[in-house]
Amino acid sequence: MSAPQRVTTRNARFQQWEALLTNRTKRHRLGELLVQGVRPITLAVEHGWRVRTLLHDGRSQTSAWADRLWDGIDAERFLVAPELMAELGGKEESPELLAVVEMPQDDLARLGDRGRGGPVVVFDRPSSPGNLGTLARSADAFGAAGLVVTGHAADPYDPRCVRASTGSLFALTVVRAAGHAPVVEWAHEHGYRIVGTDEAGPDESGTVDSGTVDLEAADLRGRVVLVVGNEHAGLSQGWLEACDEVASIPMSGSASSLNAATAGSLVLYAAMRQRRG
Repeated sequence: MSAPQRVTTRNARFQQWEALLTNRTKRHRLGELLVQGVRPITLAVEHGWRVRTLLHDGRSQTSAWADRLWDGIDAERFLVAPELMAELGGKEESPELLAVVEMPQDDLARLGDRGRGGPVVVFDRPSSPGNLGTLARSADAFGAAGLVVTGHAADPYDPRCVRASTGSLFALTVVRAAGHAPVVEWAHEHGYRIVGTDEAGPDESGTVDSGTVDLEAADLRGRVVLVVGNEHAGLSQGWLEACDEVASIPMSGSASSLNAATAGSLVLYAAMRQRRG
């Protein structure tokens, strides 16, 4: 590997890294994201995400973790002034290491390529990077095969999303899709059932006019796509029409609805219990 380059001013390269944190358009045009934190960087490396660039703050006393990555990864390397690293790390103190990681292609054919047997979870038009990251964390924890983000939505590669996922985003196959149609087509081609989530509760007979069933009565086993709707509007009409079943989480108390990521997490947990049962 070639010797690392030094960056001590807010030069063009620094500004490019800074843009990866704040500018969605530039992130996707360059096809890369800046990853902060020991756990997210570690998971990205462990799960095969290609590291394009490593940034080090040049401290004299280095950790074994940083040494292993710095010496073991074939990537462009930079020694960056600590005050500039602190800006990129989003903290008062300089992080020891940051990584610029290549984004994977948005190809539905990639779903399930990690060999997991769980459901594919879809978040339809999420508006909050935090909610998206939280659902990614739950999808990882409960064994989902992949995460699909549809429609005009928060960016899964937004640093706020990565932080909320605590790095679990890198343990998943993540795909963005323009809308529901290509995902529905993929699901039908591969023998998946589609189960949506809805705020409407079942009546005394266990159903409502929309066809909603209690979560415990929904069949979440086998090949299934679990769809979570937008935080405010719920599922789009297109997704509602595509669903084979719509599951509702029974609630008591004064809350009118659950946070979308919380609802999705509960459904993912229920699906895991059914698979184990």
